Amino acid sequence: MSKRRAKRRGGTLSVSIIVIAFLVVMVVQVVQLKQKESTYAAQKAELEKQYTKESERADEIESMQQYMQSDQYIEDIAKSKLGLAYDNEIIFKEKDK
Repeated sequence: MSKRRAKRRGGTLSVSIIVIAFLVVMVVQVVQLKQKESTYAAQKAELEKQYTKESERADEIESMQQYMQSDQYIEDIAKSKLGLAYDNEIIFKEKDK
């Protein structure tokens, strides 16, 4: 009977070691997954910030494009770059010192 008990103890010990090793591996995997999750969460937040910034930039470009197709833009360019004015307007220029 002592041989049987020794066999059972050896089997029980082997199973216990395997279960403990399995648990250790699982804990390590969980820790690694938590680290990846936090990394991905930070990356997601950064990408959302970039998306918001680029959306604002796209809106800005769209409004600039609409402005550039307007008559007001043509008038502004004609006045500033070409020095043109309407007949009833007077242009004042500073003298260079």
